[in-house]
This record gives sequence, structure tokens and C-alpha cells, in this order.
Amino acid sequence: MPLKLTLPHRHYRRRRSFRPKKSQNNVNHVMASEEEKKAVFDTESAKEVVKELRASFAAGKTKSYEWRSTQLNAMLKMMEENEPQIVAALRDDLSKPELESSIYEVAMVKSSCRVALKKLKHWIMPEKAKTSLITFPSSAEIVSEPLGVVLVISAWNYPFLLSLDPVIGAIAAGNAVVLKPSEIAPATSSLLARLAADYLDRSCIKVVEGAVPETSALLEQKWDKILYTGNGRIARIVMAAAAKHLTPVVLELGGKCPVIVDSDINLQVATRRIIAGKWGCNNGQACISPDYIITTKSCAQTLVDSFKCELERFYGKNPFESKDLSRIVNFNHFARLSKLLDEDKVSSKIIHGGERDEENLRIAPTILLDVPQDSLIMTEEIFGPLLPIILVDKVEDSFDVINSSGTKPLAAYLFTNNKKLKEKFVATVSAGGLVVNDTTVHLAEHTLPFGGVGDSGMGAYHGKFSFDTFSHKKAVLYRGFACDAFVRYPPYSRGKLRLLEALFNGSFFGIIRALLGWFKS
Repeated sequence: MPLKLTLPHRHYRRRRSFRPKKSQNNVNHVMASEEEKKAVFDTESAKEVVKELRASFAAGKTKSYEWRSTQLNAMLKMMEENEPQIVAALRDDLSKPELESSIYEVAMVKSSCRVALKKLKHWIMPEKAKTSLITFPSSAEIVSEPLGVVLVISAWNYPFLLSLDPVIGAIAAGNAVVLKPSEIAPATSSLLARLAADYLDRSCIKVVEGAVPETSALLEQKWDKILYTGNGRIARIVMAAAAKHLTPVVLELGGKCPVIVDSDINLQVATRRIIAGKWGCNNGQACISPDYIITTKSCAQTLVDSFKCELERFYGKNPFESKDLSRIVNFNHFARLSKLLDEDKVSSKIIHGGERDEENLRIAPTILLDVPQDSLIMTEEIFGPLLPIILVDKVEDSFDVINSSGTKPLAAYLFTNNKKLKEKFVATVSAGGLVVNDTTVHLAEHTLPFGGVGDSGMGAYHGKFSFDTFSHKKAVLYRGFACDAFVRYPPYSRGKLRLLEALFNGSFFGIIRALLGWFKS
């Protein structure tokens, strides 16, 4: 796909075949082809981008409150004025329903902008810190300073939200930014590049489009932080590249997000909320979508019946005719999901759905019951509209199923009215985030950090956590010239040792005893 770099004076594109109009002669053809070759984005191009951004950062352009607030207001205006184009691009890339595009992409980005604008003055103020007897008299503070020039590599499934939400944090913290959107969503990638160039400061914020060659060229450069959203395989490549420059990374990955369903609950509400988090979130193509359900054998059939009823209510008897379901992003992912369904020990477990339309890249909402835990669908992240159900004898056994998987999910969900079960869930299950009696909604809360643990990622962002992620917390201690403690200087003695120990212990009476012993000696 074409690559476009949002520089004020040039556009970089990946090399491609060039077909002139019939009115053009061969000379023009050759000249145009040469121009195309010169505009290929390679390591030198990436170097030039970083150099320009470092010059802007070194000049202090990004550090003022005025610049930060101006850029955040510009992004807010960008989202408000271009919502129809954004919705259309998401429809082109993913057949994403308008409601999902408007709420989960546009509205959430706008909300992040508003939170940052409202809180920015407070965030950038130095934070007072307490001091101890060791440095008395003194005062201290923690200063949040920008890291410098940062790289954000985003994903295709929520291409606006996952691109711009971290960029909001990077801008609020006062950094220069390069955003690399996913080439798997070309319409939104192209629109992002154009809108960023039109609305944001191109000397400090750039969008580089492209695929593997362009990403590789960017990863060869030295960054002050990299935030990557995607899968574990690419995350290892990003970490290896970052390690060469000792660059810190934030990895927002995925994992198999479990849902535990207890008996004696409102099953209709529970199934609706699971459906909203699964098929209502990009048709299961979301990192926090429910990946599988664990329930008891006695509860399973009632749960399945509720799913069938609510799915038909939401998407009709023929879900392929519904306009409220996204399609599978491309043929590779369609083939991957088909492989999960076609495994011998899995295909017979389909109890609802399973229909496929390869030409239009659509798979119906599919439920599978009592799936073997050693099957592909239970060992790989599904990232699609398939929902297996695992059966246990008692609901408490669910924790063993989750913890025995060897990986920690990005999110885990529990539906229950049992207080002790809720407490055990929170204490026992390690995941990026937990939700009780709903799914995915924690993503909307800016007061909560969003991030993974273990295989599901490292680091977190959203709201103040985004600001902190792209800031260095600089410790500052202020002292005067009075009260110069002689005990810290040679010649050392037993009395000085006792007094320093008392100071470090913070014991007022210990200090008095040490001083009395000092004077007696």
C-alpha cells in the first residue's frame, strides 16, 4: 500500500508500479518513476524524521502548556469535524457498524482529549514530596518531564482509538511523536495521515504509513519510548530492536480473556453483556473481548439457550444480513479462524452458528460446547466471533482452569452474586484488568490503568496513566547552607555511626540517646 509521511515539504511512498496516462510520454514516465524511487521510506528517511523531531524537542517547542493544550484542542476539533469520514473509513476497512465507530473510536478519543485538557495543568505541576530527618532541613518535589521523541505503533482492530489514545498521552506529557498506523486497515491509516497533517503540528507530530519495511526502518532508530499494540510475536521484535538502544517499551498485547459464569444470576443480562463484549466489539476482533466461557455442567444448557435467544434478537435469524456485525479483517484471518473451527475434535462441538461466507469475509456468531482444552481454539487467542464453553464440576474450579493455562490474560470477567467468589476472583486471578458482572467496560474508565501483565503486555496507559507513561518522574531535592551535619564527614567515629543510624531509623529518641552518648564520650 502507499506510504505517506506527513512532513510539510515531502511525501514518502513505498515503491510501486507506475502507469502514466495515455497523454504522458515515455520521458515523463521515466521521470515520474525516478521520483517514486527517491521517495521510498527507508532507514535514511527514518533518520531524517527523528532528526527533525529531536530538533523541535530540543528547541523546547513541545514543553509549554500552550503547545500541549493547542495540540489536544486541535485533535478534539479533528475528531469532531471529521466523524463521517472516520466512520466511512472504518466501514471500508472492517465493515464496522456506525454505532461502534462513533462510540468506541470517535467518542472515546474525544473523551480522552477532554480529560487531558481538563487535568493538564494539574498533571504538569510538580508534586510535593516529604523529606526525612536525614536531609533536614530540606524540601523535595517530583517533576514530570517529557521523555523526548516517542514512537507509537498501533493496531488495525481499533485503528483510531489505539492510534490516538496513546498519542494524546504523549502530547500531554510534552513529547514529539511518530505514529505508525497498521497497514492492515489502509483506509483509516491513510485518513489518519491526512488529518494529522492538516490539524496537528507537523514539526513535532508525524504519521508514517507503511508495512514491514517502514516499521523496520523506524525501529532501527533510537527512541525515548516505544508503545506497541499488537501480538506477542511482533512484540518480541519490537523489544529486541528497543534493547539495542536501551529504549523502554510499553506493550499492549492480548491473550485468552476468560468469562466465568456462575449459576443463580440474571442470565439474560449476563448473556447480553457477554454478547456486547464479544460480537459487539468488532465481532470479537478486540484484545479484551471474551475469548472463552467457563461454567458448570448444570448451568451450561440454560446458558446456551439464553445465548441463542439473545443472539437472534440482536442479529436476526441470518446474521450475514445484519449491519451490526463487523466482517473479518482479511482473508488470512478468515482462514486462521476457519482452521480453528475445522479441527477434528472441535468441529463436532459447534452448537450454534458456524456458517461462513468466504467471499464477504463473514463468520456467523458461533458457540461451541465442551471443547477439549488441548485443541487449537483453546491454546491460541481466537480474536474473532467464536466462543467456546468449558465445563467444570463446580464454579470454583474455574480459577484452576485459568491459572493452569500458563499465561495471564489482558482481561478476565466473572458473573456472580456470590461475595466470597468475587473476593476469590480478585485475589486469585492475575490479569491486566478484572470486571465483575460485565465485560470490556473498564476500558472506558480513565481513572483505571489499561495494560497487561506477563504475556498480555507490560506498562499501562489511559487518562493520567498515559501522561505518566510518557513522562520521566524527576526527583528534585532543595537544601540551604545552614545546619551542615558534621557527622557525615571524616574522620569517622563510633559516635558518628550511632547518630547516623538513628537518623536513618527516623527515631527521635534514638537521636537523643546518640547525642547524649556522644557528649559523654
